[in-house]
Amino acid sequence: MEHPTSGSEGDKSRPPRVLIVDDEAINLETLAWMLREAGFEPLRADCGRIGREIAARDQPDLIILDIVMPGESGFETCGKLTADPATADIPIIFISGLDDVDNKVKGLRMGAVDYVPKPFAREEVLARVKVHIRLRRGMRALLAQQAAKLAQIRDAQQAILACPADLPEARFAVRYEPALEAGGDFYDVFPWTGTVMGYFMADISGHDLGASFVTSSLKALLRQNTGPLFTPVETLKNINSVLASLLRDGKHLTAALVCLNRARRKLTLVNGGHPPPILVEAESARTSLLAADGDVLGVFASVQFGRIERPVAPGDRLYLYTDGLIERFGPGGKAREQGLAELLAACASVAGRPLEEAVDAVMRGVLDAGRPADDMVLMGIEV
Repeated sequence: MEHPTSGSEGDKSRPPRVLIVDDEAINLETLAWMLREAGFEPLRADCGRIGREIAARDQPDLIILDIVMPGESGFETCGKLTADPATADIPIIFISGLDDVDNKVKGLRMGAVDYVPKPFAREEVLARVKVHIRLRRGMRALLAQQAAKLAQIRDAQQAILACPADLPEARFAVRYEPALEAGGDFYDVFPWTGTVMGYFMADISGHDLGASFVTSSLKALLRQNTGPLFTPVETLKNINSVLASLLRDGKHLTAALVCLNRARRKLTLVNGGHPPPILVEAESARTSLLAADGDVLGVFASVQFGRIERPVAPGDRLYLYTDGLIERFGPGGKAREQGLAELLAACASVAGRPLEEAVDAVMRGVLDAGRPADDMVLMGIEV
């Protein structure tokens, strides 16, 4: 067997690698000679198990795989290669004396990209190898471009999010963990008036890139509809009117808007279908949910929002969050009620720590339990 030193696929100085998996020595040597003469670097394996080991370690550009082999058949090897994240995207060409349609279709359905019958012709094998390596490299280049664009979107999105260092008078700390490069959750912090600070959090439905584009419009809508001319309820209703005319295919968002007047020690919450904020009282460390039911935004022209107005004391803390922190689906999933109870307990347990440390500790606890497939935002606000 050949076991060359591993190299980076992006290394343009080396020739393309092709792994040949065949139990017949004559086929191995013939294909290896053909490929080497054409400028490729052949790797050899005489069984599926060794072939899989070489593929995972050396990352060939393509695999030529025989079907009829003792022990592990080519079909079985193909299934294991495509199921392994380390080798799943390596193109596989079956080469076999089984030239009937059923075997060809079976091979392609299992994830192979092509099928060459034995006896094979040199020019046909080389032509197909070149085509599929070019296709793979082209696809990888395209994915790299898309990743770069997503990174630009992520950076632009991060740039519009409020930073605690820029608003020390707001006394908040925040952690944002997007599921994708650009997330569908959004938060903002801004002076409402000279004595009132505004805190906003929203969760746009869906985890696709389209959800992240909605967030870019929310900051502008907030700035246009907040301040002394508007009540918090009017702000959300105005935002809803705009979004209801723009959003399609059932897309919507939940939102929570908090106005905090520290001078008067008064908190006002307006909720549009968002998870209830958590209040941790400084004197007693008692925790409570500020539950205020309301309609989601972007679906109905006429909406009603829940509203709470209550006194607060210096040192009290309010936690705003999105439902990625309290919901988990699939294996190891948890019900919303369980997640909410755990979050309440976590917020209470960090009551004596500095706000930034407290927010980091709560978020770390959620992430240590396994990262959900949803965006997560946690904002702590200190009165």
